[in-house]
Amino acid sequence: METRFVYADNAATTAVSPEVFEAMKPWLGPKWGNPSSLHRLGREAAIALEDARTRIAACLGAKPREIYFTSCGSESDNWAVKGAAYAGRKKGKTHIITSKIEHHAMLHACEALERDGFTVTYVGVDSEGFVSVEEIKAAISDKTAVVAIMLANNEIGTIEPIAEIAKIAHEHGALMFTDAVQAFGALDVKVGDLGVDMLSLSGHKIHAPKGIGLLYVKQGVRIENLIDGGGQERGKRGGTENMPYIVGLATAVENAYANLPKMQAVAALRDSLRDRILATIPHSTLNGPRDGAYRLPGNLNIGFAYIEGESMLLLLDAAGICASSGSACTSGSLDPSHVLLAIGRPHEVAHGSLRLSLSEDNTLEEADFIVKCVKEAVERLRNMSPLWNEKLSGERKFILE
Repeated sequence: METRFVYADNAATTAVSPEVFEAMKPWLGPKWGNPSSLHRLGREAAIALEDARTRIAACLGAKPREIYFTSCGSESDNWAVKGAAYAGRKKGKTHIITSKIEHHAMLHACEALERDGFTVTYVGVDSEGFVSVEEIKAAISDKTAVVAIMLANNEIGTIEPIAEIAKIAHEHGALMFTDAVQAFGALDVKVGDLGVDMLSLSGHKIHAPKGIGLLYVKQGVRIENLIDGGGQERGKRGGTENMPYIVGLATAVENAYANLPKMQAVAALRDSLRDRILATIPHSTLNGPRDGAYRLPGNLNIGFAYIEGESMLLLLDAAGICASSGSACTSGSLDPSHVLLAIGRPHEVAHGSLRLSLSEDNTLEEADFIVKCVKEAVERLRNMSPLWNEKLSGERKFILE
């Protein structure tokens, strides 16, 4: 198999951009002050901290004081749902609504809240991953503290109707949180348009380093702290601010916002890749929305019957292609994707699914190479599969017919 290097796993993480790296360098060297200190180095850091906050807020359509820096998207998700839940409990609100296809940061946080006495409703999705608004309407009550639905799914790219869901939440006195980790940089994310009370972002999805994220909390919304400590982040999140990464995140956010016009070309490349793979490889199926208007522009997830996704990833890796079989956060698990099971995929197809996540850096030549290598990998694995041979002999019915 021919080898190159093609990175098609941008939903897992992205490389730190040269602009972000350059912005960070002074804060890893001579500008090493603590922004809480009163001397010159501290004041310099404090000014840069608030400058970063202001720049990010402008891109999100938020106020600077509504931006709180965290270590990652998972921390932000935990803070949002747990902070809202514990604040709500003081008012007699002990119910939470989320979906079955959320990131595990949200699902596991909700499981922890259930162990602490909260009730959680996990609403279902349809075959393309769209959250059931009707289930939310049926489940919500004056006991609901928070509704937590991701803006776009990390595995199948489905873009959820967050503004509609936020309106329902507010009609019942509940807070609305959305995880925008995958969406920001691919969509024009404005907190006012979404109508949310809280929103999370993660730096390493938009060419900033791993280890930095943020939580937007609308002014006037009160949630409990997740990390207690000093008076950092206006007393809401303890811990000395990570100045190099915060400065880098501000540059990454601005760059991602400026690059939004390039997403149309990314979507066109994704659609070409989708159509060619589905046309050339039998017994394959698209996971997630067919209509690109409701799907993240760089996301492509295809299921192949009668192969193991992990085996395909190893063959693609040997050819120099970086991809994923689902969420990179759970790539070590042998269980099929909870997202694919939730949209009704059989275990055999869920186990054999491939996620390709493209960026503006991917080319048509790389797409040609991906199609070639995926076809070769699927054929090789199926030829080794006793189940595939049983299907060909007529002993079993094909799964995808």
